[in-house]
Amino acid sequence: MTSQTLREARKYEEVTGKAIREEDRPAFHLSSYVGWMNDPNGFSYYDHKYHMFYQYHPYDSIWGPMHWGHAVSEDLLHWEYLPAALAPDEQYDRDGCFSGSAIELPDGRQLLMYTGVMRERTLEGGFCELQTQCLAVGDGRDYEKYEQNPVLDRTDLPEGASVHDARDPKIWRAKDGTYRCVIGNRPADGSGQILLFESEDAFHWKFRKVLAENHNRFGRMWECPDFFELDGKQVLLVSPQDMLPHGFEYHNGNGTLCLIGSYNEETDTFTEEADQAIDYGIDFYAPQTVLTPDGRRVMIGWMQNWDTCAVSGPTSRELPWFGQMSLPRELFIRDGRLFQKPLRELEEMRSHEVRHEQVTFSDVIRLPGVEGRQIDLEIELKAGDPEKVYQKFAVRFAQNGQYHTAVSFRPHESVLKIDRKFSGSRRAVIHQRRCLVRSEEGRLKLRVILDRFSAEVFVNDGEQVMSATIYTDQAADGISFFADGSVIMDVTKYDLVRGQV
Repeated sequence: MTSQTLREARKYEEVTGKAIREEDRPAFHLSSYVGWMNDPNGFSYYDHKYHMFYQYHPYDSIWGPMHWGHAVSEDLLHWEYLPAALAPDEQYDRDGCFSGSAIELPDGRQLLMYTGVMRERTLEGGFCELQTQCLAVGDGRDYEKYEQNPVLDRTDLPEGASVHDARDPKIWRAKDGTYRCVIGNRPADGSGQILLFESEDAFHWKFRKVLAENHNRFGRMWECPDFFELDGKQVLLVSPQDMLPHGFEYHNGNGTLCLIGSYNEETDTFTEEADQAIDYGIDFYAPQTVLTPDGRRVMIGWMQNWDTCAVSGPTSRELPWFGQMSLPRELFIRDGRLFQKPLRELEEMRSHEVRHEQVTFSDVIRLPGVEGRQIDLEIELKAGDPEKVYQKFAVRFAQNGQYHTAVSFRPHESVLKIDRKFSGSRRAVIHQRRCLVRSEEGRLKLRVILDRFSAEVFVNDGEQVMSATIYTDQAADGISFFADGSVIMDVTKYDLVRGQV
């Protein structure tokens, strides 16, 4: 039975969402239907469609009491909005339905597992959050909360585990037919850890073990875990809070972490072998993955930075929505690293190919036909003189006489930088990120995907990715190239044309 709280949210979003013009949204990135969006939730394949739920405050474009928004897609690029799936309407989740995941049950129903939040008054007179894990079951559109919620509470946590930081369950079915889930938690040392739980039926859960421990290596609290097998390795994705930079590998603040290792399913033991950031740009957090019917592991993250939500751009606060997801990315393990490539279905949206080969230059140039804000741009660089490698290369996009966003490369340092300080922001927010890339004698491959409000840069066939949101006026669609020294460049540009849903 649908609660009054959920009915009101659905009615509000239906009326408000219809008033938003298609051109005021991203063309092929999922954005909030109305109001606020953050973490992806319940990314799953059910009833022949991909389902994406998301942290959602429909009534305003700033964070508020968390609902679950809902959208479905057949190709992960063209999305259909469905009515909100969850609202904070029970005692145990009265202050928010936080992040979680989804699977299909053997009887054909879809199971949502999420974190219920209830604020409690402390002895000192303040408030703290009590976080528990809850279930809802439905048919892909409407969901009923489990009558025995919460299914995991403070009595199920190991000694020293915080009841205030225990959230974001990721559920999966093991090979023996039983169920597992991981949640992010804060242990007694104030760091982060990932707790593993098990269940025979996905409804009755018990603590299994601590799967991974931070020991204050990568930030503090670990949020939004995902755990899966990929190319013969086991991968743990988490989003740590309050990170410190490790050279070029990690950014300060709320970042992303990929741990690659091995997994013993009999003992549920995860052994770390390598670590890296997931995204090296400005805006990326809380990713979730899904296994596609044809066996691909695809990831989508929230394309935003918590530190810039209030001041992202001159027009963003005027939009009736805030928050968008990243491009779906296919994941691979190569040479012990996580690689990401744009979802191959994106190539079906390509049209109007423009190609320029062996362009040699050493100043600022524009190329005929290379412009636009919904494009797929491929660039291959090499030095014009191998004996004297160029000092710097840059491509500027979303450009007019006043605005631009830039990606620049210094081959002698092997440093790639994304910079949006001229994109229209009126505040001194985070404008730049840098990463160390592989390059020999100035060779570099870039693939830049532009949508109306974002840029995603895939480096060297997906070895690294840099993401950034931009709110530059849509009329700023110019692209130029700069070189300090002689560069030889191949450029291929496609318009990305949205098809019919």
